[in-house]
Amino acid sequence: MSEKASSPGEADNTGNKPPVDRESIVVPAEMLTQAGWAPPTNPVNPDAKTEQAPQVFASNQRKVPLSEAGYNEDPGGVGRLGVILGSVLAVLLIASGVTMYYVNKDGGTKPAAKSDSATASPSAAPSDAPSQAPVPPIKDSAKVLPSVSGDFGTKAAITLPKEAPEGTFVVKELSAGSGAKVEKGNWVSVDYTAMDWQTGKEIPGSYGEENGKPQLYQAGGGSLIPALDNAVEGHKAGSRLLVVAPPAAAFGAQGSSDLGIGAGDSLVFVLDIRQATAPGAVLSGDVTPPPADFPQVKDNGTKAAEITPVKGAADPTELKSHVLIQGKGRKIEQGEKVLVQYTGVLYKDGKKFDSSLDRGQAFTFTTGAGQVIEGWDKGITGQNIGSRVELVVPASLGYKDQASDSIPANSTLVFVVDILDAGVGGS
Repeated sequence: MSEKASSPGEADNTGNKPPVDRESIVVPAEMLTQAGWAPPTNPVNPDAKTEQAPQVFASNQRKVPLSEAGYNEDPGGVGRLGVILGSVLAVLLIASGVTMYYVNKDGGTKPAAKSDSATASPSAAPSDAPSQAPVPPIKDSAKVLPSVSGDFGTKAAITLPKEAPEGTFVVKELSAGSGAKVEKGNWVSVDYTAMDWQTGKEIPGSYGEENGKPQLYQAGGGSLIPALDNAVEGHKAGSRLLVVAPPAAAFGAQGSSDLGIGAGDSLVFVLDIRQATAPGAVLSGDVTPPPADFPQVKDNGTKAAEITPVKGAADPTELKSHVLIQGKGRKIEQGEKVLVQYTGVLYKDGKKFDSSLDRGQAFTFTTGAGQVIEGWDKGITGQNIGSRVELVVPASLGYKDQASDSIPANSTLVFVVDILDAGVGGS
C-alpha cells in the first residue's frame, strides 16, 4: 500500500525497445523512481489502470520556478512508461552520452494504485503549455467586490458589480468557523458556488447540482488552481470565504473550454470549508466490538490497530464487514474520492503487512475505479463518512492467487479502516 491507507498495486515498468544495431541502453534506476515506477506498496489492485481521471478546477498551467503557483507538472496524454521510452528514444536519436530526464511530479505518496477523482473537467497542462504568470499576493479586500448573500452550507447568491475586476487576488472571510484551522498539507473538503466575472455566467458548483460533491484536496498541494488551493490556508472549518481570482490564480491565459471559462477571465468563488483533516488524523467515538467470529480489534490511537484473528477459523468465501464506530456523515457513493487511514493484517495469524498510520499519512482512492482491491471497493462504498469499519476480505476479492510482498497467494486479509472524508477533486 501507499499513500492512502491502502493501495492496490501499479502497472509494471517494462516496455519493448525499438531494434537498434550495436546500441544498448541502460535506464538508470533513478529515472524509474523519478517517473513513479517504484515497486508497488500493498493494498494496490494488480489490475489497476495508470491514467488519472481529470479533476475539477485542476490547474492547466505549467509551473514557473520559484513562483507562488505551486502547480503540478503532468504531461497530458502521456503515461509514465511513455515518458521513460521517450527519453530512451531521444538518447538514440540525438547522440550517445546524452540522457534526457522528464520528471513527473505526483504531489503525494501512493498507497493504492493511484488516487483521483471521477468528475469531468480540465486536467493538468501538457508540457508545452504557456507558463503561468506569478500568482499575486492574497489580500482581504479590493476597491470593487461582488456582494454575497446566503448562509454557510447553502448555495450563495453572488451579485457582480458593473465595474471590471482590478486584478487583485482577494480572499475575504464572510463568516468565521469554529472548527480546525486549515494548515498547509491538511486535507480539506470544500463546497462552493462560482461565477465568471467577465461573462456573468454561473459555473457549476457543489450545491444543487446533479451528483454535486465537495472538492476534496490537500491545501497548498498544487493540484488545483490557486483560487482553491491557496485560499483556504489559515481559515477554520466552518468558515465561508469570498474569493476573487484574477487569471493568474484561476485558468490564466488559456481559460478552460470544458468549464466555459474564457482566456484571461477572473473568477468569483464562495467557499464553504466543510472539514479540515490532518494527514495523521484518526477517528474516535463509541466502539461496538466485533462479533465473536470476527478478528478482535484493539485501538492504539494514532498507531496501527492490533488485530487478533480467531484461532482455527476457516477462511471465509464472502466479504464480511462490521462497523466499529458509526459515522454520522453521508454515505459514500461509487466514483467518490475517499480519504482513509487503515491497518491490514493476515487473517490466518494477524501479521501486519501495511498501515497508513505507520507513515502518518492518510490515503486516498476513488471507489469503483479499480484502484484498490475489490474487497475495498465493495466494503467502503455505502459506508458513512466518519465510520471505522472492519473488513474481512477473502482471497477472491483481494490478491487472489498472486503473492504481493509479504502477502502470500490466496490470503484472506483483515483491514480496519477509518473513513475520514470524501468528495471529488485534486490528488
